[in-house]
Amino acid sequence: MLAAFYTRTGPAAEVLSVGEMAPPVADPGEVLVRVHASGINPADVKRRGGWRSMGMDHPLIIPHTDGAGQIIAVGEGVDRDRIGERVWLWNAQGGYGEAGRAFGTAAEFIAIASHQAVKLADSLSYAEGANLGVPAMTAHRAVFADGPVAGQTIFVNGAAGAVGHFAVQMAVAGGARVIGTVSNQEAAAHVMDAGAFATIDRKMEDVAMRVLELTEGQGVDRIVEVDFGANLELDAVVLKRNGTVAAYSSSSNPTPVLPYYAFASKGANLCFIQGFLIPEDQRLAGEKVIAEMADTGRLSVGIGATFPLRDIAKAHERVERGGLGNVVVLIKGEP
Repeated sequence: MLAAFYTRTGPAAEVLSVGEMAPPVADPGEVLVRVHASGINPADVKRRGGWRSMGMDHPLIIPHTDGAGQIIAVGEGVDRDRIGERVWLWNAQGGYGEAGRAFGTAAEFIAIASHQAVKLADSLSYAEGANLGVPAMTAHRAVFADGPVAGQTIFVNGAAGAVGHFAVQMAVAGGARVIGTVSNQEAAAHVMDAGAFATIDRKMEDVAMRVLELTEGQGVDRIVEVDFGANLELDAVVLKRNGTVAAYSSSSNPTPVLPYYAFASKGANLCFIQGFLIPEDQRLAGEKVIAEMADTGRLSVGIGATFPLRDIAKAHERVERGGLGNVVVLIKGEP
């Protein structure tokens, strides 16, 4: 099979290669998937780049946690009726702090545990399905970790990002009113199309003042936070009493100093979301919500760029530069 891989961490153009490898075989409890599309998450890029001194957990790594494709064979103990099923994949490599799997989705084939291959809605393409494992599931956990959100006001910091865009849609579907931050007019249109009540340009407006204006001074029930270290003071200001901050990243400052009493005076709940460690009941609930929203036409997957497998280094560089929409590597057949 054709696969992308690296044997050391570093810049994408220097360490990523594409070549032939022996295809995997489905072991007991596994399915063999012909991969059509491989989604790239910031975590994949950080892992490949050696972010925060990350090393190599395996001698050779095929990157990417998320993907989508078709089951072509099953191992012992797996229902043969799954053969031919279109699926999306999650945790193909595992999370931070653990070695996980060596072989991710940036290859023509992957053998993976059957429960990590989830039926893909007919309404979604493989390219769209390749963005569900981390972004959509993280968004679901961030929005619903404490239960239903009907009637709440939810503030999504970074609403045009991969997780943020899903969080807006899921919160709206759950009956919440959503306010999101953006950085330009294109991003604002993207977020409003997802169902947001209002957007705030974080580069041009006083975000805290605008949130309080939009909520008549009451603040928000829940914050879905893209960068806790950068925004914790803002979050403390706009949060309602007994509200929740659900933070899924703190990339700009991995070791933030917490203004304890700013949060404690409001009885704030701080919830740290790890997309690689979603409890099983929440994972199953997320899979159900994704399927229901896709089946009813309420799930939009924003794809910003696609690349062929041979250009995987360019795809990683696109993620590093940033930009609107998810980045997908097309592996096989139709997107």
